[in-house]
Amino acid sequence: MDRRKFLKNSTLASSLFFVPSFVKAFEEVASSSLGYKRLVIVQLSGGNDGLNTVIPYRNDIYYKERPTIALSKTDVIKLNDDIGLHPSLLPLKRLYDNGNLSIINSVGYPNPVRSHFRSMDIWHTASDSNEYLQEGWIGRYLDHSAKHPYHAIELNESLSIALKGNRFNGIATQNPKVLYNMSKDPYFKNVLKHQNDIHLSEHNLGYLYKSMISAESSAKYIYETSKTVSAKDGYPKNQFGNQLKTTAQFINSGLQTKVFYASLGGFDTHANQKNAQNRLLGIYANSMEAFVSDLKENNTFKDTLILTFSEFGRRVKQNAGMGTDHGTANNVFIIGDKLKKQGFYNEASSLSDLDDNGDLKFEIDFRTIYATVLNKWLEVNDKAILNKSFNQLDFI
Repeated sequence: MDRRKFLKNSTLASSLFFVPSFVKAFEEVASSSLGYKRLVIVQLSGGNDGLNTVIPYRNDIYYKERPTIALSKTDVIKLNDDIGLHPSLLPLKRLYDNGNLSIINSVGYPNPVRSHFRSMDIWHTASDSNEYLQEGWIGRYLDHSAKHPYHAIELNESLSIALKGNRFNGIATQNPKVLYNMSKDPYFKNVLKHQNDIHLSEHNLGYLYKSMISAESSAKYIYETSKTVSAKDGYPKNQFGNQLKTTAQFINSGLQTKVFYASLGGFDTHANQKNAQNRLLGIYANSMEAFVSDLKENNTFKDTLILTFSEFGRRVKQNAGMGTDHGTANNVFIIGDKLKKQGFYNEASSLSDLDDNGDLKFEIDFRTIYATVLNKWLEVNDKAILNKSFNQLDFI
């Protein structure tokens, strides 16, 4: 097959370029090296407003700086005498009461960037703000510790940089059956017949063919393993709910995946924030409660840790559009069984001691959270993956 014709006509091959090369899908993973613990990462894309999520309802500065978008004291779900949750997060209150939630406040990084794309890259790659890396922190985890790229799955149509490594990439799929059927496509099969063509040494086409061959095997493993468990009803009927529903099906089926990555977008609330955030936080909380309930019923919650983050918080002062502009430090939610530090991990961000731009000061580098998860949960060398040492936290 002519190389140009292959590249021009193979939409399927193009979409599979990000599905990496890996060994036979049915090869067993050594439990001594990988264990059975799983990490679920949830990304709130757009910069969720942390101050209207975890609310200092007794702080006069909060109401002074947000005269029209602040949540009233009567609406806040009170967690203690000073701090409460957004009213849409009632399901999280139940997790909080059960000891399954730890809230880490004032999370960020030095010299913060307020660009969505750059800040998300920093969170995805665990880089310094002036450092540009090509591999994500989960991708480097795969390179360092995994035997199969399907040890990390993103519940999306495309793969974010967080799951891209040098030797391995994770796999992106929203539906294991669709992925499996795609791998059986006649054109896909026809393309693979040309894997030994001489020209494959040029322009990395040989690597692409190998990726496609491996993708066929992986798709079969993911589909045939996950279909042994029926998805539970009770999830919200939306895209994010479906992501968590599929994730639970993967986990409960015993799929040998260590990291799952889901996302919920729409949090860039420059205008009319109240209604948008009400809806989005409700989607997040109701889906998360259904997810945790599903795992508990199948006795897999004890081996699952859930980390929720957003690329940055919002400004303390509301803007003229009854919204908020890009800020800096934010809160991170950790959900799991038998957390060492339940409830609030640390004090809420100060509203009286802001940085020179009038933003919250960060106190906890997000990479200390990554380091803790890598070292204490996934049981790997966090320094080798993050390229430097970070202090360990004590929430797990």
